[in-house]
Amino acid sequence: MASNNIKKIGIISVVGIIVLTIIILFNTQLGSHLFADDQIGATKPPVALNSYAKAINEALQEASKAVIPSVVSIKVEIDRKQRENPDRDMFREFFRFFGEPFEDQGPREASGSGVIISESGYIVTNNHVIENASVIIVTTDDKKEHKATLIGRDPLTDLAVIKIDGGPFPYVHFGNMDNVKIGEMVIAVGNPLGLNSTVTAGIISAIGRGGLALLRERSPYAVENFIQTDAAINPGNSGGGLFNLEGSLIGINTAIATRTGTYIGYGFAIPIDLVKSVVLDLIDDGKINRGYIGVQIRTIDEIIAKSVGLDKVEGVVVNDVVKKGPAEKAGIEPGDVILEIDGNKVSSSNELQSQVAKKRAGDKVTLTIWRDGKKINKTVKLEPRDTDEETASNQTIPGEDGSSWEDKKELKFDKLGFTVDYLTANQKDDYKVEKGAFISRVERNSVAANRGMAPNGVIVKADKKDVASPKELKKILDAKKTGDVVIFQIKYIDSNRIVAMEIQ
Repeated sequence: MASNNIKKIGIISVVGIIVLTIIILFNTQLGSHLFADDQIGATKPPVALNSYAKAINEALQEASKAVIPSVVSIKVEIDRKQRENPDRDMFREFFRFFGEPFEDQGPREASGSGVIISESGYIVTNNHVIENASVIIVTTDDKKEHKATLIGRDPLTDLAVIKIDGGPFPYVHFGNMDNVKIGEMVIAVGNPLGLNSTVTAGIISAIGRGGLALLRERSPYAVENFIQTDAAINPGNSGGGLFNLEGSLIGINTAIATRTGTYIGYGFAIPIDLVKSVVLDLIDDGKINRGYIGVQIRTIDEIIAKSVGLDKVEGVVVNDVVKKGPAEKAGIEPGDVILEIDGNKVSSSNELQSQVAKKRAGDKVTLTIWRDGKKINKTVKLEPRDTDEETASNQTIPGEDGSSWEDKKELKFDKLGFTVDYLTANQKDDYKVEKGAFISRVERNSVAANRGMAPNGVIVKADKKDVASPKELKKILDAKKTGDVVIFQIKYIDSNRIVAMEIQ
């Protein structure tokens, strides 16, 4: 009897264990189903990067890691008496450098960036970052502060070189502008808005961008030939580096296009070939031994190209030559079109300026000129800028027109939109001319205004013919038919200008 009870107990225990196991298994499965919909995070990413996307990601990461140590933060202190004239900041409404100072009382403080270019601590930055600074403090990527010494600066390219002691420092590799292409991916590295070691990425949007008038208040010889990029650049980026994906420095970030003071789409960098040329001069001599041609130039447009018989819109037209300057000595004349310099094609005035800015005084350059329907070559020996300070002027035109002042009337060219008058004795003295037609009025939105003619100038040549008087000018224009293009050579008080107009 006892053994039967033991058997029953054993059977019940086994059955119980089996039932309990089934319940546990059932509850476990049920639990997994109940919580399956609440799982946090998918088990794999929704997109599998292909090898090309991974390569781009890795290139951006590697380039950033490689160049960040060579970019520094710069803070400067400037005495209030050294503040810039506020009138100079009017052009910054759209194109800006590095923003406003931190404080408005006492010494002014401002910030920017710089790039280490040598193991011994030479740093390139923008001139506008350190201009008039009484103290320059550089913070390297390892958070160490260094007091910097100014080596030299070049306001005409907005570049400067400073130096810190210590080292060895990590420094950059210079890229080659010949290999820089529109559409190429780049990174900008600097210290925008006080955010140190910031990297932004984009592409090169344009090369050879000029005509921004960023430096024109300094000198008509200022060089503006920028790389344009859509990599985000903000106040504090000035003087920082623009790098390609190999980590090579291809430009120094200088300005932004903005209506707000911060980034809205485009930044501008000084190209590396110009940077290299300037910093070598500054390190060697503390100043720029730059050569000048001695010409006033303007980019060719379709009307000017047509007027001089060019099949393509290319080159720059010479508005005027500096008296006794290197261009005049080489036989270059107003109205000539410069197509090439040393075999390199020239497509804009800022491009020619940039090419010349890389040369030194004493260097010789060969200019390919378009004159009278054919190409000719002229060799120009560049001279230091101080020989170019003399105001350029045209040759005076001898002779009198034989009429009395009382008989002279102003002449209006209604279809072109300008009025000329006879020269007074005072005007002849002021403009240093003997003959010509004085532009007394230019109608707003007229052909003349849209082509660049302004009042208070003297037309000394039209269609390559000397203009002795308004009457002579009328004869020249009356001989033209609708669609013909006439080039006017105009002398203003402080400059000369070439203006081409299509007869209406």
